Amino acid sequence: MSGRLFADSQADEGAGWFTAHCDGGSRGNPGPAGYGAVIEDPGGQVAARLSKYLGKQTNNYAEYAGLLAVLEWALGNGVKRLRVVSDSELMVNQMKGRYKVASAGLRPLWEEAKKRAAKLDRFEMRHTLRGGNKEADKLANQAMDEGREQGSGNRDQKENRVPQVPPLGPEKAQPSKAPRQVLEGYVKDGVVHLLDGELPEGAFVKVTRK
Repeated sequence: MSGRLFADSQADEGAGWFTAHCDGGSRGNPGPAGYGAVIEDPGGQVAARLSKYLGKQTNNYAEYAGLLAVLEWALGNGVKRLRVVSDSELMVNQMKGRYKVASAGLRPLWEEAKKRAAKLDRFEMRHTLRGGNKEADKLANQAMDEGREQGSGNRDQKENRVPQVPPLGPEKAQPSKAPRQVLEGYVKDGVVHLLDGELPEGAFVKVTRK
């Protein structure tokens, strides 16, 4: 990848850059959540509007889901330079490496976002106040409204698919418990003697006195 990730230089301002305004929100944190994004081409024309209802999630999860959706769209449409504008100060600073990602729930999203961003020739993130993301905020709220009305946590807009996020790890199979057996016997000199059968090595024994 040429250049610097999250470069601050303005020397090539507007030279082939797509700009994405993205926003995510949650009503309840966690609660009904969604994201919205507006992507503009280098000429300032809207190239795509993305939104999705995410079900019950946190604000920060929704912010990262919006970023992942934008990156997925960019990579799928041959975009080489992308500037993302977000009102999430936390996400912007985490992506720039200024803040650590302490949340176990956010870390896989952050890692996937970094991986996708690295596939672009140039990538920048900038923070804005909420007023600078009005249309993205509107799309996020519409997604939350429509998702709540439909009672569905898996609504896709036709412009975008669900952001693919790597799983936290393979689920480990829970060991099955051995069935309980009742065997009769007696104790002599502190040793358990069974009347019939044998116990496997390492078996746990519970002795009930009659």
